[in-house]
Amino acid sequence: MPRYDLAIIGAGWAGFNAALSAKKLGLKVCIIDAHQIGGTCLNYGCIPTKTLIACAKIFSLIKKSSDFGIELDNPRLNLVTIQEKKNKIIRQLAQGMQSELLGIDFISSLAQIISTQEIKVTGRSINTKFILIATGSQPVELPELKFDGKRIISSDQALALLEIPQSLLVIGGGVIGCEFASLFSILGAEVTLSEKALRILPNEDIDVSRKLEVIFKKKGIKVVTQADISTFNLENYSKVLVCVGRLPHTNGLGLEDLGVELKNKRIVVDDYLKSSRDNIYAAGDCTAKVMLAHYAAYQGVMAVQNMFSNHRQKADNLVVPTCIFTEPQIASVGLNQEDAVRAGFKIKVHKFDFRANAMARIIDAADGFVKIISNQENGQIIGASIIGPQATELISTLVVAISAHLSINQIRQMIFAHPTFSESLHEVLKD
Repeated sequence: MPRYDLAIIGAGWAGFNAALSAKKLGLKVCIIDAHQIGGTCLNYGCIPTKTLIACAKIFSLIKKSSDFGIELDNPRLNLVTIQEKKNKIIRQLAQGMQSELLGIDFISSLAQIISTQEIKVTGRSINTKFILIATGSQPVELPELKFDGKRIISSDQALALLEIPQSLLVIGGGVIGCEFASLFSILGAEVTLSEKALRILPNEDIDVSRKLEVIFKKKGIKVVTQADISTFNLENYSKVLVCVGRLPHTNGLGLEDLGVELKNKRIVVDDYLKSSRDNIYAAGDCTAKVMLAHYAAYQGVMAVQNMFSNHRQKADNLVVPTCIFTEPQIASVGLNQEDAVRAGFKIKVHKFDFRANAMARIIDAADGFVKIISNQENGQIIGASIIGPQATELISTLVVAISAHLSINQIRQMIFAHPTFSESLHEVLKD
């Protein structure tokens, strides 16, 4: 029976980064996964969606090329070619991941945990000192709207479409729903976005979500909030895309029989990512703490450190950027205005409109703003939200600012290059 220091169940971003971390420590490691390397992020999430969005962005720019003095007649989309590009990128990145895992055993199999030190895989069992569960998540399916892969589709299935639907109903106005609504609208579909809450992106800054709704409506996207699914006639839509969240994927592992504590299918872990059973840890979406690939990677690394290091450390870094690849992009980090007030901070709100940014004017992408929240008592930056050009890149500077406890005065004393989008982060903090 093979003996490992660490057996990782799941080859997504949490499991992959955990494996690399363990490899650096010189440990004997295996990864068990019945599916492709890369998990949701590489195969059904971050990478394929952003590839399609990038292609749609180029198409959008071509359609407005005459505004830049470039005359192009009758640009056409070839969705089959776009899908081929997406699949090629996935293959290339998967090959890169596989090369980094040299020296780590990859076991292509389902996994069932027999004990805290034994896992059953196809045709055999393996023995291990520690187990890390990193099985990710899956799209939530509504009882009244079962995925059939034809008219009612999940976000996974939407990524494989070879034809642009004439009309699309997107159910769920969160991050995934808004990204797909933006994408398919650019590609030419007639899009209706339905959200049961008072506003789309209900977890984002209220000014940001309101701004996106205005922009969506200008682009021809019909936005319906406080929506009731039963009021829609689904026959009026070519496709119905259900994006109402993701659920931890923990079925079939044998966790209940082993006594691993679960809550709403998520694995309950302590501050060090250990489950209720010794030697079994969990990281990524299956813990349902923050369902983002970059946070999953962080948890994977922290879990390995806490298993094998004498210096255990709480996985409590919540300065986590959220990036939404709509058009325009949205990004945030730290507390938004409402959360800061609820937390009892005396705040100051700093806001800068991209219409006053030279580079945004140059590329004709001036719709949006930067909003920074500071603590009035010490001037420290405690939160930020951006909607506008390159928001997902700009937010990293504010991640550093919040992590380093920088004040608005310290940012004011810095010199930002001109003309750039990044100087907006300086302009917003001027008196």
